[in-house]
Amino acid sequence: MKSRSLILTLALLFLSVFAFSQNKDDKRVMMDAEKSIKLLKSSDEGLEKFMDNASGYVVFPNVGEGALIIGAASGNGVVYSDGVPIGMASLKKLDIGLQAGGEAYTQIIFFETEEALNEFKEENFELSAEAKVVMVEKGASKNANYNDGVVVFVKSKAGAMADISVGSQKFSYSEF
Repeated sequence: MKSRSLILTLALLFLSVFAFSQNKDDKRVMMDAEKSIKLLKSSDEGLEKFMDNASGYVVFPNVGEGALIIGAASGNGVVYSDGVPIGMASLKKLDIGLQAGGEAYTQIIFFETEEALNEFKEENFELSAEAKVVMVEKGASKNANYNDGVVVFVKSKAGAMADISVGSQKFSYSEF
């Protein structure tokens, strides 16, 4: 009887540990997101104000984009609420226009309200070409404001892109 209870307890412990752990790719993205947050804060100290006051935010540490008339981008990120990771997200972008090149960048989206964060989590969220994007550089956040409960910051990492296009970014979300 005791051995049966011990086996059952160990099986439940084993199952719960693996059911709630992230896979290797998620852990890598989470480590990259934490590094990106530090880099973004050091690039523009004003971003800390957004992190402290936002209902939530999502950090995409490595977004890759390429284009020759038709462009596409993708990346994976971490969703935070009150500074604590609550889930994973993916970004897909498709656009068309006068564009050529390739680049890698970090993107962070702040949600001013719980309603805006929930819209993202329910996958009803999309950024269009009209969305205002603020390039991260010293002091850039001082003049940044929310638009419809959202503000987007981007920091280029590598590459070059000439881009006059129309398209949108779509996102998916999965909770831990």
